[in-house]
Formats: sequence, C-alpha cells, structure tokens
Amino acid sequence: MSQVHLRIDDRLIHGQVTVVWTAQLGVEHLVVANDEVAGDEFQRMLLPQAARGLPTSVLKVADVRSWCEQHRDVRVMVIAKHPEDAFELLRGGLDAAEVVVGNAAARPGEQATRLTRWVTVTPGQAQGYRELSESGTRFVCRLMPTDKGADLMSLLGKKGM
Repeated sequence: MSQVHLRIDDRLIHGQVTVVWTAQLGVEHLVVANDEVAGDEFQRMLLPQAARGLPTSVLKVADVRSWCEQHRDVRVMVIAKHPEDAFELLRGGLDAAEVVVGNAAARPGEQATRLTRWVTVTPGQAQGYRELSESGTRFVCRLMPTDKGADLMSLLGKKGM
C-alpha cells in the first residue's frame, strides 16, 4: 500500500487542512476516518462541501485501509477524528511513518492532560501513543505545515506520562 498522510484533528475538515496542508503536501483526496461521523448522513453530506472542491470520502475506520489500497495512485490525507481512530488505522496496517497531531481536545467526561494549547491526552491515549511509537511511528504535534512541531513522546515524558 502506498504511504498516506495521517492527521489527528477533531475539527476534521477546516481551512488549515483544505488550504494549507493539502497544498503543501500535494493532497488529491481527503479521507475522514471515524465510525460515528461515517454513520451520520448529515456529516457525510457536509464534510465534502467543506473540502472546497477536493474529493472527499467519509469512511468507517475499518474501511480506510482497503480504500487506500484501491487508490494507490492518489495522494491521500487521512484525517482521524480521535487518537483512537488513528491507533486503529495504524494497528490495521495503514502505512504512515509520521502522524501529525493537529488538534485533539479532551472529550466531555475525560480526565486529560494538556500537552500543548491544542492537544490533550488521556492516560489510555498516552499508552497507545507509546506502544505505536515503540513500533516505529513518529507522532508530531503541529497545527500548520510550516510550524516546527513538537515530538509528542517528548511532551508525554515532560508530563510524566
């Protein structure tokens, strides 16, 4: 399978993604990966409209890898709504050596630690990041492609996670 750009961003498709990231990376297709969003008819209709003409698919996490395998010749950015979605994609064999953590806010009822202004992590998520990092995946906190970015594992270490 060809390598894809994988981003965690609970805002999904917005101006930073459609204007800056896609241009910087030469993305030809956006894929939103989240079971809840894929099951919501309104979001499946609205998200492609937010993509400003860029072809967009809204898929269940389990369907993303096969979609990417069928579209090897297309430069794809997969946007995972939550870290757990990205973990499932990576464990399922999606080829992404680096994952950009763009925005991961705490969800209601979660006990989360703030790593940056835009990234929070629960203890369970910290465990998932560590496991995947040990198998070679690099996680970088970065809002814009021009930002230096911060290594997520270093940030976890500074917070004692």
